[in-house]
Amino acid sequence: MIQLPEEVKIISENDHQLNFALTPLHPGYGVTIGNALRRVLLSSIGGAAITTVKIKDVSHEFSVIPGVLEDVIQIILNVKRLRLKMFTDDPVILTINASGAKTITGKDIKAPSNIEIISKDQHIATITDKKTTLEIELTAERGIGYMPVEQRQKEKISVGTIAVDAIFSPITNVNFAVENIRVGQRTDYNKLVMDISTDGTIAPREALLKAVELLNDNFRVLSDAFVGEKTDESIDEEESELVDENNEAKPKLKAKKKK
Repeated sequence: MIQLPEEVKIISENDHQLNFALTPLHPGYGVTIGNALRRVLLSSIGGAAITTVKIKDVSHEFSVIPGVLEDVIQIILNVKRLRLKMFTDDPVILTINASGAKTITGKDIKAPSNIEIISKDQHIATITDKKTTLEIELTAERGIGYMPVEQRQKEKISVGTIAVDAIFSPITNVNFAVENIRVGQRTDYNKLVMDISTDGTIAPREALLKAVELLNDNFRVLSDAFVGEKTDESIDEEESELVDENNEAKPKLKAKKKK
């Protein structure tokens, strides 16, 4: 019989990190379950990211803005590091309107109520000239995984709008280790220890539950398909048996009539 796990032990947990152990697992199942969870966590948990940037009087990313310390490429790199929490599936426009010598960070972004800027201390740009005004329009969207600029270039983007490589995943790191433990007389059972880190836009526990749910949903489709097929086969067999019984009964009746 395959040994099912009996205990989940939380080693440590906070808003950004979860470390837990799952025991005991049948030999070999530690790597199997660990790999499956790690892949789903890194590739399939949804999040929000900046997808386009539009800076007033800037036509392309290789421009230099007078009175601003950073060039456009550096500003875009800084914007990509912004972490957001969105409460809508529709794209959201964010704006920055700053003037005078100052440092611009995430807290200077004007956002509607359906989006929250998590990384308020993220540096964006530095205005060095008190006469300079910097106006930036950002588009935030929800998505899964990573979306390169090349994919966005297939869409219609207005002149002056710069597409940005979008990293939607809120998962920053996932590690796991498998240790051998004793169960009865055997010493080759597994203990799975996992460490999940996020950017703060989602709790690690919630991310883990989403990953487990995604795996369950996929396995359920497979299971239901074959269970349904087996049920159909059983019905066909029962109908076939009824037909066979009827066919066997009819000749007997005919034989009686011939007599």
